[in-house]
Amino acid sequence: MRLTTRILPLIGLLGLTLAGCSKQQDAVRIGHVAPISGNQAHLGKDNENGAKMAVDELNAKGITLGGKKVKFEVLFEDDAADPKQGTAAAQKLVDANVAGVIGHLNSGTTIPASKIYNDAGIPQISPSATNPKYTQQGFKGAFRVVANDAQLGGALGRYAVEKLQAKKIAVIDDRSAYGQGVAEEFAKGATRAGGVEIVAQEYTTDKATDFTAILTKIKAKNPDVVFFGGMDAVAGPMLKQMKQLGLNVKFMGGDGACTEALAKLAGDALADDQVVCAEAGGVEEANKADLDNFRAAYKQKFGQDVQLYAPYVYDAVMTMAEAMIKADSADPAKYLPVLATIQRKGVTGNIAFDDKGDIRDGTLTLYTFRGGKRTQLAVTK
Repeated sequence: MRLTTRILPLIGLLGLTLAGCSKQQDAVRIGHVAPISGNQAHLGKDNENGAKMAVDELNAKGITLGGKKVKFEVLFEDDAADPKQGTAAAQKLVDANVAGVIGHLNSGTTIPASKIYNDAGIPQISPSATNPKYTQQGFKGAFRVVANDAQLGGALGRYAVEKLQAKKIAVIDDRSAYGQGVAEEFAKGATRAGGVEIVAQEYTTDKATDFTAILTKIKAKNPDVVFFGGMDAVAGPMLKQMKQLGLNVKFMGGDGACTEALAKLAGDALADDQVVCAEAGGVEEANKADLDNFRAAYKQKFGQDVQLYAPYVYDAVMTMAEAMIKADSADPAKYLPVLATIQRKGVTGNIAFDDKGDIRDGTLTLYTFRGGKRTQLAVTK
């Protein structure tokens, strides 16, 4: 065999390898983590879709950083809403040398993963983690684009007392960082409003399906309101079992239970105006058109309605990208200071962060369900 015959394929392979390196150098990799397996997969997929919408729009603009045209890519990881899997996903993204991370969905995965990103100097924006502890760790690169549990739980607690005239309240949480946190803040908010008694505090898990024992105990206390700190996959079956037991009282929950999917999960157990829940975000009337346009575009692209957090994921990606554009670099050390002081108008409202990384002037949207459809009650702060 002639030497050139042996060398030419190697040269061709080397050329392909170098071309791949060149492509990688022009790529800006952003990590995204959410549960895309398990009982919260519908919410995780919703988040993924929000990230895809943002990246598709960014790439259509032909963005240049440092004099070079770049392509944004998202590396999607599944944490299954499990803290151990969440930290493994975080380390995988760090090893992939991502420029930033959008996620995680749950507080219970966001908080432990945040230390891994912080140690690696990688900025993180959570579109949905509401436990206050996330931004109380002193990590310069930790941000969120939604209100936290102190705001959300407190507002729901006040609503229970002031609007629903509750005198006796039972509280259940799923023992996750999110569920426990929002339940505690709800109880504080209700107690501060005055004239109410917390008659029961019960616990379950984020994978439980049988609540007969705790609901039977609660029924004996004759509450006016049952508050659940947890996700829709548990809230739906819980509502069914409340109906079976004749526990026909108001049911309240945080953003994890406040999804379009709740009606399907609860079935005919969901009575009109029975549920009052809050989404950790929302826009006032002046900005409503932007969010409506996003929802319409989302449905056209994916053939389904927004579940919950997709608009916040979209805004988180766009906010991170804008910081890179203003810094003219995807290097975390260069764009992080810009991200910390950024001010931009998103589809979910104005985005600016305080010195902890919390969204400034975070809004909340209160909802109920009528005719199996989520119906807005009010936007508040």
